[in-house]
Amino acid sequence: MNTTVPAIALYAGLLGLLAAVLTLNVILNRVRSGVESGDGGVASLMQALCAHGNFTEQAPIALILIACAEAAGARTIFVNIFGAALLVARLAAAYALNKTIKQSPMRQFAGGLSDLLLFAASIAVLLAVAGIR
Repeated sequence: MNTTVPAIALYAGLLGLLAAVLTLNVILNRVRSGVESGDGGVASLMQALCAHGNFTEQAPIALILIACAEAAGARTIFVNIFGAALLVARLAAAYALNKTIKQSPMRQFAGGLSDLLLFAASIAVLLAVAGIR
């Protein structure tokens, strides 16, 4: 039996918890506002929906890329750097979007880090597939 746990598992677990918190935030805002569908023009619900939607747009593809890099043989240090960067970016975005849906330095940081991470993880996958680790 192989007891080695992939490094990506830690980040998937932590991001899963963040996803659950963001979902619960939407539910609580729906209950408070009485809005069953859409945002009903309620700012806090709109912010919760944006934070949840942004997470679901960004986190899955990044996790898949990082997991592919690890499975293809990328060094564990890169997997951990990518995973930590993804966690930081998603926490920053969740915080920023729950404060306001307008542009903010924290939101720009999160978006920039997310894009950089997607690019770097994609390159890591391609390099690992080519045998360059």
